[in-house]
Amino acid sequence: EKIRIEIISFSLTESRIALDETIQQLFVECRLYNFIAEETPLSLPKPTSGQRIHYNYSNVIHVDKANNRARREYLKSMLLKPDLHSDSLQFTVVSDPPDDEQELECEDIGFAYVSLREIFQKQRDIIEQDVNVFDSQDDSAVIGKLKVTVEALHALRSIYEECKDD
Repeated sequence: EKIRIEIISFSLTESRIALDETIQQLFVECRLYNFIAEETPLSLPKPTSGQRIHYNYSNVIHVDKANNRARREYLKSMLLKPDLHSDSLQFTVVSDPPDDEQELECEDIGFAYVSLREIFQKQRDIIEQDVNVFDSQDDSAVIGKLKVTVEALHALRSIYEECKDD
């Protein structure tokens, strides 16, 4: 009864982010609706064009009945109401200011999304797949690719079976 998320690696395309010299270190945050925000423990140096930086970060979101009812209810409503906008895990690529410039703040530079409803509809998890990262200032511009794994199908099936029993 869990969703496993792995943030594997990130690469940049030719974009304003690649050219911006104030952006030097990057970390990734993952959020499910407004429940959980997890971030990679390390921020890594911004990759040059054609390079990947590897986070190899894995996290588990527990959605068991006993301890995580609210998350479970949220997932249930997402499966039953297709008009719910927030059916996605949101990955945020964040610029982490260098240690010697702590007066600068962390800045969200891009967003990527993985739809849990789509995983359920297609009946397959996302395994080591590149997802587009869209520019935080222009959501039509792709600034990079984030390689992720999202294993949620088993938990979503279980929750869906529970819906049918209600």
